[in-house]
Order: sequence, then structure tokens, then C-alpha cells
Amino acid sequence: MYEWIIIGGGIHGCTVAAHLIKSGVCGPEDLLILDPHHQPLHKWKQQTKQIGMTYLRSPSVHHIAPDPFSLQHYAKKTNSEDFYGPYKRPSLALFNDHCDQIIAETGISSRFQTATVAGLDKTTNGWNIRTESNNTFSAAHTVIATGMGDHLAYPAWSEPFLHQENNMYHALDEHAPDASGLSPAVMIVGGGITAAHLSLKLSRLYPGQTTLVTRHPFRVHKFDSDPGWLGPKYLTRFAAIKNYQKRREQIQQERNRGSVTNELLVKVRKAVREEKLQHIQDDVVSAEHIRNQFYLQMNSKQTVTGKTLLLATGYQALRPKPAWLNKLFQDERLTCAACGNPILTPSLEWDHQLYVTGPLAELEIGPVARNIAGARKAAERIVKKAQKSPVLQ
Repeated sequence: MYEWIIIGGGIHGCTVAAHLIKSGVCGPEDLLILDPHHQPLHKWKQQTKQIGMTYLRSPSVHHIAPDPFSLQHYAKKTNSEDFYGPYKRPSLALFNDHCDQIIAETGISSRFQTATVAGLDKTTNGWNIRTESNNTFSAAHTVIATGMGDHLAYPAWSEPFLHQENNMYHALDEHAPDASGLSPAVMIVGGGITAAHLSLKLSRLYPGQTTLVTRHPFRVHKFDSDPGWLGPKYLTRFAAIKNYQKRREQIQQERNRGSVTNELLVKVRKAVREEKLQHIQDDVVSAEHIRNQFYLQMNSKQTVTGKTLLLATGYQALRPKPAWLNKLFQDERLTCAACGNPILTPSLEWDHQLYVTGPLAELEIGPVARNIAGARKAAERIVKKAQKSPVLQ
């Protein structure tokens, strides 16, 4: 029996694991991470590479290690101080190298098991986790750290093409082909940071044959939510809201969805000036696919054509809903708000010794719950509760 099992080996799962181990709550041998992929952070690395991210939006103090200055210390020690702008945004390569170093240092890599969860059952001593390969793992404490990877958002007009043989892909789909193998001309639909990164990458690969379609003018924000959400400035007022529907409304209001940083916008506009990228601000009304060509009908009556269509339309706004999670909710009669998200304690417990992080923790962590900063906030709360546990005293 393990002391801790974490379901999900992405940014959130690895952040919780690193915090538990480095804080002394448990040793590596007492912890197990279950994830469908073959190594930690697989989906993070695959998606960020796929869209062509070069620098993170997050500042250098947001990463998987407990010490906020760990990444800066690592960069100095390894002579790889590759930061951008006044907030010291790290390069993707530096961020990933630091993650790999923390994963190796804490022993997380040896505690990683490739497995897909099929069920979660409460026991007298904790929880049993069943996998699709019919293995069962037992733990005193379980953390659900599943992300939104299987809940991609598709515009209504694109749905008829989802199950057809064509060149339409979601930019964040791990099964999408490598950008270097696409058939130009390429159209990208989306107005947020993923679309901006992707349009820059593709305009370099296919200059003059890449079109970015956005519904609205670029929305410029330094971060995907106000930094005040990282501390008591906003969270104290947020916690005082007893109506969970109002919490949900505030989360939606405060999250800067579909926005880009000013640095990225400058680069996009430069690519447009150099005629490597075409930018069309209009709303797609409908689409057709005829003889290996997509035809997007715009609200302005304009038609935009291309052989490859990439949707940079993000994730669904709702919580992750794997079948085993819904069954757990029903079997254990766990409490959820009307929006479907769990109602948690401040320490992110959904049930006794069952914790959540990521999108599932939004009603406690607030609008930053899904990102790296939210992973850190969640890990800190879980560790704080674990350190007070009688088992550890």
C-alpha cells in the first residue's frame, strides 16, 4: 500500500509529487503516479512543441518545485539564463530542463507507472485505484490531477468534419500531424495564445501560405488572469462567496481567455507586415470541404480557402468527465456544484484523504487553477493539510 497515489503525471501531478517529497511528507518509495503516457509531462511537452511555444507566459517563479526561485538558481548554475522580459519568462527549453532536473532529483521518474485509470473505490484505509489492465493499487491518500486533454473545444460549424477523412485537426490534439508535414495553404482559427504561437511557427514553415482567422481583435493581457489571484488579495474575498454559481461566474469573468501577450502580438504583426502571415478578423459562419479543399464562409460573405484547417480553439469550459470519475461521484455521493465541479474543503479534499487539483479545484483555487501557478497553489494546500495529519505526527 502506498501512502500517496497521484492520478495524472502532467504539470499538476508532478507539482504535487515534488512538493510532497521535498517537504518531507513522504519519500519517493511511498508515492506512485499513474498516467496513460510513458513519461512525466508527456502531454505538456508534446503540446508546447506542437504549437511552437518558445517562451512561457508564466514568470520564472512558476514551475513544479516548491522553492519559487528554484528555476532561476538552476539557470544560473547551468549557465542557461534564457529569460524574456521584465517578468523573466523562461524559455520552454529552460523550463523543461528544470522540470527534468526536479523529477530526477526527487525520484519521481522511478515512481511513474504507465496506466489508465478505470475506477476508484473507497476502502477503510484509503482508496483502491483500478486500471484498464486489471491492476489494483492501494493508497492512504489519493490526488486526482487529471487535466483537460480529452476535452478539446470544437466550433459548431466544424463538427460535421470530425469523423471524416480530411486535413482538419485541433492544434492541441496529440494525434495531429507534425507541422512540417502539413499541406499548404494552412488556415488557423482562434484568437488566443495557442493560435498566436502556432501562426508564427507555420508562417515560418509556409510563408505566404498561412492565414490566421480571429473572431475578435487581439485581446492583450500580460497573464491569463490578474496576479492578485495568486495571493490573499482576491482569494480571501473569493472564499467568502458561499454561492458556488457566483464563484463560477467570477472565474469566467476573471480568466483572460483567448488573449495574447503584447510580445506575441508584436511578432504576429511583424509576420503580417512581412507578408508571411495573413490575418483575417471575421467570424466563421459555415464551412465546406470539397476536393481536398476547405472553404470557410465568413460573416462578411468573404470565403477563405486552404487545404489544412487547424483549430486553436482551446478546451471546453466544463470539468473533466472520465467515466470512472462520474461513477466515483455517484457511488460515494460526493458533492458537486451546479456547474459540475467538486465542492471541496479549503485543503482541496473532496472526500476523506481524496484530493483534487487542476480544473477540478477551480471553485477553491479560482481562475488560476488550471495553470502552473494554480498547480503550485494546490500543492501547497495539500502539503499543508498532510503535514497536520495525525499519521505524520
